[in-house]
Amino acid sequence: MPIHYEVDVRDGAEHVALITIDRPEAKNSCDLEHFHQLANAWKRFDGDDAAWVAIVTGVGRNFMSGADLKTYIPEVTKLAEKINAGETDSIGGYSLRDGTDAVLRGSKIYKPIIAAINGPCVAGGMEMLGGVDIRIATENATFGVLEPARGLFAGGGTTVRLPRQLPFALAQEFLLCADQIDAARAYEMGLINQVVGEDELLDAAFAFAARITKNAPLAVQATKRSVIEGLKLDMREAYRLEATIAQEIFATDDAKEGPKAFAEKRAPQWQGR
Repeated sequence: MPIHYEVDVRDGAEHVALITIDRPEAKNSCDLEHFHQLANAWKRFDGDDAAWVAIVTGVGRNFMSGADLKTYIPEVTKLAEKINAGETDSIGGYSLRDGTDAVLRGSKIYKPIIAAINGPCVAGGMEMLGGVDIRIATENATFGVLEPARGLFAGGGTTVRLPRQLPFALAQEFLLCADQIDAARAYEMGLINQVVGEDELLDAAFAFAARITKNAPLAVQATKRSVIEGLKLDMREAYRLEATIAQEIFATDDAKEGPKAFAEKRAPQWQGR
């Protein structure tokens, strides 16, 4: 089954893209094709002017369990061998970057992303989680960086992002012990924003999206850009970046519309320019 990409799937949820990982027969793990499709879904979202926020989820009771070890490792090994031999930079349109792009490693998507976690979020699922902004989980969701328990390494961004997103000791416990934790513990650690019932998950995700899309899209994207890029810089350079971004936003039409709408006591009409 494919990776689904839909926009405006609910009344009152305009400008929201829903990305659904649909491979329940393999617990929503990804082979080359599904990593390729997921990477393309993120590229589509980034370039889609109609989509201001994305929600990513999985079908059934699985969120994402990373690479399909039965198929992906042999596939990507064969691809890497051919690329290293200089024979090609891709096979059948598949690139080695598909896997890292799919899990948002090094992503420069500054539109907000919400994860609606409906089951196990492990391996590549955890890698991707580090690249999203808001995380909502069902009570039966579980989380784990299980690679060390299998003699592998989480090379999709988790060892870089998690210590920046959680207190150091908690991040190290999570990474080094390779435990699988439940949603309640993930919430206690600050890994996720909210735990909801299974039937409430998408409603909660769309509610968060609505809270974001009521704001000016360029200002929201600029805010995320300042946060993500600023984390890479020392404080002085981060302040300079923030000032540059602020100057860009204050020059937009939306920056004029916001105060005008406030003065006229009406809802603003954002143009995204």
